[in-house]
Amino acid sequence: MRQFYLPCIFALVLILSACGSNATNSASTATNSASNEAESATITYQSESGPIEVPANPQRVIALSGFPGDVLKLGVNVVGVDSWSKANPTFEEQLKDVQEVSAENLETIIELKPDLIIGLSSIKNIDKLNEIAPTVTYTWGKLDYLTQHLEIGKLLNKEQEAQAWIDDFKQRAQTIGEDVRAKVGEDATISVFETYEKEIFAFGDHFGRGTEILYHEMGLKMPEKLKAFISETGYNTISAEVLPEYAGDFIVISKYSTADNSFQQTETYKNIPAVKNNRVFELDGRSSSYTDPITLEMQLEFFKKSFLDN
Repeated sequence: MRQFYLPCIFALVLILSACGSNATNSASTATNSASNEAESATITYQSESGPIEVPANPQRVIALSGFPGDVLKLGVNVVGVDSWSKANPTFEEQLKDVQEVSAENLETIIELKPDLIIGLSSIKNIDKLNEIAPTVTYTWGKLDYLTQHLEIGKLLNKEQEAQAWIDDFKQRAQTIGEDVRAKVGEDATISVFETYEKEIFAFGDHFGRGTEILYHEMGLKMPEKLKAFISETGYNTISAEVLPEYAGDFIVISKYSTADNSFQQTETYKNIPAVKNNRVFELDGRSSSYTDPITLEMQLEFFKKSFLDN
């Protein structure tokens, strides 16, 4: 009995081991198959130029024209960005290992093996880029800053996540706006200027530099004279000599360190009430023009501290 029993035990172990191995292999095969199917699945996105098949779960996105912040906020991998985004200090840590590319740099784009490319409709080589990967473009200014993020959410198959962030951001920004107006007064005005190279620009309510947050969400007012000055295009160049005429009770300056900022040393500038009352807030020009969620979060925190913590 003992001689018969032991071989039976060994045979049973071998059978069970084989079954377990087959089951493991089958499960592994099924998992890999499901993973491959998920990666190869597509959705139809309604772009400006018509419907386009894009990955349902993009893994390697090239974000041209200042869109990486939208993609990163939605947790999608970015493998290539434009030079302005690469130099943006807001994204310095997140993009440190990401390749800088341009729409003209087709060979590098091919080497990065993107499965989706995003850019503005003004970029070059759109047809050639489409041969490399599905390429979706947007017309600058056609969508407001939050709708733009929602559209990218739809493109990346993450519409719910994008909408959730938008709802939360608006609520937080409006609450901060209520606190700011309670402190500075409902009629307090604010002007947004930028120094770039040798020029000074004045901005309206939809040109980045925090304008969307300040005027739309926080409900602050623009000086009437400034509103008329930028009414035609939404922005305008302005001379240092007449800057006091368009300055509000508060001033935001999007400032490039490489620009000619000598006007800030003049008596004309120093005698502006907002300057004398220490009500000038300076943003880094390299990052302030963006309106993606990462930038907006940074700007909202900056305004909260500037207005309420002083």
